[in-house]
Amino acid sequence: MVHPGHEPEHGAKTGLLGRRLECAVLDRMIGAVRTGESRALVVHGAPGVGKSALLEYATNAAAGLRVLHAIGIESERELAFATLHQLCVPLLDRLPNLPEPQRAALETVFGLRTGTPPERFLVGLAVLGLLSDASEGQPLLCVVDDAHWMDRVSAQVLGFVARRLLAESVALVFGVRERAQDLLGLPELEVTGLHDADAQALLDSVTYSALDAQVRDRIVAETRGNPLALLELPRGLTVSQMAGGFGLLHTDALHGRIEQGFVSRIEALPERTRQFLLVAAAEPVGDPALVWRAADRLGARPRTALAGGTDGLLSFDARVTFRHPLVRSAVYRSATKEERRSAHLALAEVTDARLDPDRRAWHLASAAAGPDESVAVELERSAGRAQSRGGLAAAAAFLQRSVALTVDTSRRADRALAAADATLQAGDPEAARRLADIAGRDARTEFQHARAQLAHSRIAFAAGLDGRAPPLLLAAARRLQPFDSDLARETYLVAWGTSALIAGDADSLLAISEAMRTLPAPTGTPRALDLVIEGYALLVTDGRAAAVPVLRRALAALAELPARDVLKWGWAANGVGWAVWDDRAMRTLHSRAVEVTRTAGALAELPFCLASLGMATTWTGDFAASAAVVAEADLLAEATGVPLAPHVKLRLSALRGRKEEAEALIAATIEEAGVGGRLMDVTVAHWAAAVLCNGLGRYEEAMTAAQASTGIAEPWVSVWMLPELVEAAVRAGDDPVARDALDALAEAAGPCDTDWAQGVLARCRALLGETAAADGLYREAIERLGRTRLRPELARAHLLYGEWLRRERRRTEARDQLRSAHEMFVSIGMEAFTERARRELLATGETVRKRKVESTASSEELTPQEHQIALFVRDGLSNPEVAARLFLSPRTVEWHLRKIFTKLSITSRRQLRDVPARGESGFGRQERLRG
Repeated sequence: MVHPGHEPEHGAKTGLLGRRLECAVLDRMIGAVRTGESRALVVHGAPGVGKSALLEYATNAAAGLRVLHAIGIESERELAFATLHQLCVPLLDRLPNLPEPQRAALETVFGLRTGTPPERFLVGLAVLGLLSDASEGQPLLCVVDDAHWMDRVSAQVLGFVARRLLAESVALVFGVRERAQDLLGLPELEVTGLHDADAQALLDSVTYSALDAQVRDRIVAETRGNPLALLELPRGLTVSQMAGGFGLLHTDALHGRIEQGFVSRIEALPERTRQFLLVAAAEPVGDPALVWRAADRLGARPRTALAGGTDGLLSFDARVTFRHPLVRSAVYRSATKEERRSAHLALAEVTDARLDPDRRAWHLASAAAGPDESVAVELERSAGRAQSRGGLAAAAAFLQRSVALTVDTSRRADRALAAADATLQAGDPEAARRLADIAGRDARTEFQHARAQLAHSRIAFAAGLDGRAPPLLLAAARRLQPFDSDLARETYLVAWGTSALIAGDADSLLAISEAMRTLPAPTGTPRALDLVIEGYALLVTDGRAAAVPVLRRALAALAELPARDVLKWGWAANGVGWAVWDDRAMRTLHSRAVEVTRTAGALAELPFCLASLGMATTWTGDFAASAAVVAEADLLAEATGVPLAPHVKLRLSALRGRKEEAEALIAATIEEAGVGGRLMDVTVAHWAAAVLCNGLGRYEEAMTAAQASTGIAEPWVSVWMLPELVEAAVRAGDDPVARDALDALAEAAGPCDTDWAQGVLARCRALLGETAAADGLYREAIERLGRTRLRPELARAHLLYGEWLRRERRRTEARDQLRSAHEMFVSIGMEAFTERARRELLATGETVRKRKVESTASSEELTPQEHQIALFVRDGLSNPEVAARLFLSPRTVEWHLRKIFTKLSITSRRQLRDVPARGESGFGRQERLRG
């Protein structure tokens, strides 16, 4: 955080009293933008401390820059994209320069076209592209004052944009009273009161007689050097009151004291003038014509209202502007409730219902003295318009107010349910829960009660992702079943997925599966949803042998699943590929999920889809590609605020075998997940520990880790743990444990006639097989796994066969297998297993030098994000296309690409194809991410 100290400086250089260091910060920011860099800055401080003056200084200092202005308006906080619209209107002529999805997103949210509501982060990417494009011809300075009063979605979008500025010649500066949630993490400039000497000089400039030194010091101390307080406090006080300090005896807080000073000045004005000020305060746009028309309806005509002036509290130009936001606040709060309602009603009557229906509805709602169905209907319509523009926060606000104004209880229940859904999507689960409570209380039909229960279960799922959600979802699904079969089935599937993937509660998973078994058989040809539900239920209640035939049919149906279903419940169905041990289907499903969510702009879901694809990619041994996918997922998770489990990082660290790094991550995950009750995270951490320890040859520790989560009711990782347990137990000399694990693995993999399932099963059987059978089993494992892309599994089969051959004293054959394993481990990047294979080769009498597991140095230097950019460019994507995928601007992609070229010692995009890389980690292997 930038927090300059204070030095007395009487404005010779800055034109502002005592702000030399603050102005220097702004000067450096503007200088950086002039040289092609980007900057973001949050200027924060108490009301009246001088933030607006500093923003004005920045504007005046920005010679050669194009300056865009916006201001947050308190009464517009519920109108979606209001502040963003102010900022971007001067740039709308550049919309045709944006890629179609981005252009459509901005045109939709600004009401220039109708269409599907865009994800707010797609809007953020579009704004980033718009600013980047505008800065090509001239650097930009974007100033947002009173940013604490921005509407929520504008704040989210601009915060998103500010975090992605890098090489666009754009400065984005916010003036706020306090650190805003959506702007956290951005560089800050804290503005505090003036230094004593400067404060005294300012106070002296507005007093007409010498102050007692002690009184002056007290005023400076109590105002903490706040410039507005120093300017306003002397108003209304007599010379003797000021000189003696008797006018300062009240002890109100500084903020309240300043506002009270404004209130005193307002109360001294004539009634019609006060009435006019109130209308101006209640009207958010500052449209003079609108203010005059509304004031006229109340009898406050210009001749009477402004006959004596407004004591400098209000000014007229292109907009009606108060001297300070605290003046607007003081005017509005000092009026009675009836006076406020009259002002809003007058504004509603003069607001064009065709051109600005939403502001009119909001004024009508503010004018309502009690429940009013006609206004509630208008608010409901406004919510629909807000949702169509992607303004979920605005839609939630309209619907919440609509609920408050609804008379009929049944209708209020329906509106409360809609408000709860919009509020949850807007990111406020607590408010959504209160609305769901209202819906449950006012429900008059069983279907309404069922929907209220579903709302509560979705809120629990979104808020905690822990063991509370599955039983709530199950209860909601049962209750919905008589009224909406499809919604009930989708809820059952989400409940099952939540229990299996997150909670790991055996009783809950069994209860959900048994309930799904009792669902009526579908009429006609079963859909993908029906088959997934049936297969998942059988997997738990009857075992894998019964489930696999159904899940195979589900897999075929999922290949053509409509995008809307992929978005609604596809995440829960994507485990089918894992369940039947089909590695190709696994990668295909996860790749399609990424493609669909990316195309739809469903950015809240995209991080999870990317993480699943990253996990699928680890099985191929392409660690660089997997890390690049995870880097993209992390970038999105940070942008959307969605917590992302470290599953892929755990898997990667274990396979890479970097002991210190992996052990630290495993320990941290177990500790944090244990506290939060996230059993799936704990299970994955134990799996990672088992893999790591098997690679290091610490077999007893591997066995302990593999046994740690054997009670978890989860049908994927708990199964993948079994081969680790078989290997560890055999090497540790505990054959009973190994045989039990092999029996469990045979039950899980035996019914799946895939090379993955049968290859791993043959490898594990060979570990416990008799000498005569083991040789054939190892050869079968290598043959089957060799037909897959599961290179780490194949390498481990060569290693185990080589170790067995050495113990059988077949050294020549052992060397061949161990050499193959060693070379594969090196090329993949599995350091611990590489060393294990090297030790075995040494034991055969072969000389093997210790080889560092890495690719060419230049390729290794790329960061995960640079690697991802290189992969996309290698695949033929343009800079704008790469930018759209990674939520960067095209200029930032170009900046990264120049760094990539330097690191790889190349000069063109085409040369990326020829960069040598580790095994299948090269840029030319992108097809594996598409199945």
